Amino acid sequence: MSRQGIQNISFVALVVAITAAFVWLLLPYYSAILWAVILAILFNPLQRRLTVWFGGRRSLAAVVSVLACICVVLIPASLVIASFSIEVSSLIRRLQESDFSLADALTQVQAVLPDFANKALADMNLGNLREIQDGVLSALSNTGQTIASGALGIGQGTLQFVIGLAIMLYLLFFLFRDGRSLVLMIRNSVPLDRTRTDDIAARFVSVVKATVRGNVLIALAQGGIGGVTFWLLGIEAPLLWGVVMAVLSLLPAVGAFLVWAPFAVYLGLTGEITKAIILVLVGALVISTIDNFLRPVLVGRETRLPDYVVLISTIGGLSLFGANGFVLGPLVAALFMAVWSQFTDDRLSESSEDTAETV
Repeated sequence: MSRQGIQNISFVALVVAITAAFVWLLLPYYSAILWAVILAILFNPLQRRLTVWFGGRRSLAAVVSVLACICVVLIPASLVIASFSIEVSSLIRRLQESDFSLADALTQVQAVLPDFANKALADMNLGNLREIQDGVLSALSNTGQTIASGALGIGQGTLQFVIGLAIMLYLLFFLFRDGRSLVLMIRNSVPLDRTRTDDIAARFVSVVKATVRGNVLIALAQGGIGGVTFWLLGIEAPLLWGVVMAVLSLLPAVGAFLVWAPFAVYLGLTGEITKAIILVLVGALVISTIDNFLRPVLVGRETRLPDYVVLISTIGGLSLFGANGFVLGPLVAALFMAVWSQFTDDRLSESSEDTAETV
């Protein structure tokens, strides 16, 4: 091997090693960096308009764009989280102070079940209501301890959270101001031809916009309608269940059904037939219809991913990356399909050329 070849290989190895070290350095705050990039992509049209309005002063436009992100995203999210925490604490306190007996409620449900259902419960060792109550209370106790431990961890990590938020806002300012030059630099640095680079970059942007904007709109619609319905029907903690439905709406095809369906069954078994029918009608005809109508338009069409791929990649992303997974999961799936599509096109092109040469 020539001296020039050895030098090239050594330089590439050095680039890879230093890049890996830099990524490892950023890992503690990858969430802050990820959401800075996401917000920069979502609010980029606003940044462009503000730059024009302010006569090309990109720094001033970037400051206003960051303030818009704070007002539109951070403040409402903080208020929802605070209200959710209050609702959870209030529900737990009401359950502790009330004379509610889970065994009595289960007995009431069991009384209206047909004989075959009671026999099936007995075969599954679910016929002893006291044992069920003890098991549920034990699970609730363990859950309460877990929540308390998590709250303590959040309190202890307040400084890290503040630092992460500061990093996100600081980076967001520079992404707004210098985003175009950064994109051009990355495009020129990536060792791929311009067509492939532009296609992958366009897919990245479209997936981020679709998953975040689409899922947030769907979550707001389903959670809002579900919470208001629960409130009108007099179900305890409507805000809590509305938030839960909004979070579960990230899972296509199932989502909010996992919340309103059990409540509808419980209302029907306990004699609240009218409320059960209303909840089923709202859930099936409004909440689920919104999901089936909006998701293909806002998520599936832009990401160009089938519903089953969106579902599997979202669940996998949530399992691996936590809350960030609802973006990272579909993003990885979309990039995977884009790269393999390019690879397949190249193979077909080579095959066509070989066939033409043979003929």
